Amino acid sequence: MKANIERTNKKRVVIVGGGLGGLELAFKLVDDDYQVVLVDKNNYHQFPPLIYQVASGGLEPSSISFPFRRLFQGRKDFFFRMAEVKSVDSAKKTINTTVGEIEYDYLVLAFGAKTNFFGNKDIEATTLPMKSVSEAMKLRNTILRNLELALTEEDPARKQALMNIVVVGGGASGVEIAGAVAEMKKNIITRDYPDLDSSQMHIYLVNAGDRLLAAMDPVSSKRAERDLKELHVHIRQPQFATEYKDGILKTSAGLEIPTQTVIWVSGICANTIEGFPAESIGHAGRFLTDHFCRVKGVKDVYAIGDVSLVEGDKEYPLGHPQLAQVAMQQAKTVAKNFKAMLKGKEPKPFKYKNLGVMATIGRNHAVAEISGNKFGGFPAWVLWLVVHLRSILGVKNKTFILLNWIWNYINYKQSLRLILKAK
Repeated sequence: MKANIERTNKKRVVIVGGGLGGLELAFKLVDDDYQVVLVDKNNYHQFPPLIYQVASGGLEPSSISFPFRRLFQGRKDFFFRMAEVKSVDSAKKTINTTVGEIEYDYLVLAFGAKTNFFGNKDIEATTLPMKSVSEAMKLRNTILRNLELALTEEDPARKQALMNIVVVGGGASGVEIAGAVAEMKKNIITRDYPDLDSSQMHIYLVNAGDRLLAAMDPVSSKRAERDLKELHVHIRQPQFATEYKDGILKTSAGLEIPTQTVIWVSGICANTIEGFPAESIGHAGRFLTDHFCRVKGVKDVYAIGDVSLVEGDKEYPLGHPQLAQVAMQQAKTVAKNFKAMLKGKEPKPFKYKNLGVMATIGRNHAVAEISGNKFGGFPAWVLWLVVHLRSILGVKNKTFILLNWIWNYINYKQSLRLILKAK
């Protein structure tokens, strides 16, 4: 099998992964003096910060998903191949994919991270991650299906297990999905399922740390905890999940929660790929790079985003936070340096500028830290909406999401309560 990409007189940049970093780099280089090849296992880009809203029925998947081919229509010397990369041969300067070998002059690894199950295969097989649109759809289907089953369940214990929802992980993803499900319980369950006692639906958040949102200031953590408790989310910390078997989640503190829905958002780890020497791999499987994002031990290979660990940064000795803004800033730096190489100019090192962090907890509730300022409540919630709406690709998608948010805000009606699954 051949990838069927014709060579030209231009240098070829192969980007593996069409996430926020990979897509930003492709946008910056396309129509330039490079041939750009984007490789991804999906034929669409997905917007990670809003995946939890798909899971909770607030948005449809197409609102946060964008076909690569549509994004790059009419662009010269751009090629997309839907494939999985099996290995890299840095000596031959080729990548081995499911559609054949692809040669490169420069290779950029931007294939992101996956859910970290900490080696627990049983938990990996039985819990529900939330890293992709497809996983979010499965999660939404599971929640709605269990509510349907609870309606006709006669055994009280079994009924309770169907209505209990456990979120494992106290980071931004855990806080956001816990808040979204709690809002769903508050505004939707009583309307759609009048035969169910919504007060019997319990939402637990199990956090291994001693506070939520450990990457943020303790003030923000306390605010988030307070807001979740107001939504009747049961926070259990510090304790971590040890086992999930036979519909019972067990924690390190001896807590046993009967549930048929466990949402696992307890951290991430870098995706891996064969063909790299041991000296190229650092903490948590991330590629060790210099300040120019060049991978250690190999030539003409770069890594950006969640898979990159920049060595020598005193502020971030264990690597920069695995956030969208880091990936996009690294992509811009690498793009500028590629353009500088064509002009014979010296590259410039990557320097991370923290633009702030934020997390939404529910309707009118969020926390934000911008330029040293810490605030929450309605202003932070509005800011969160504006920032994420601006980041969405496509005018149509921006419009649909805005109208959906306004509609939901006015009448509390999330419209996407459909159990959809492919046969």
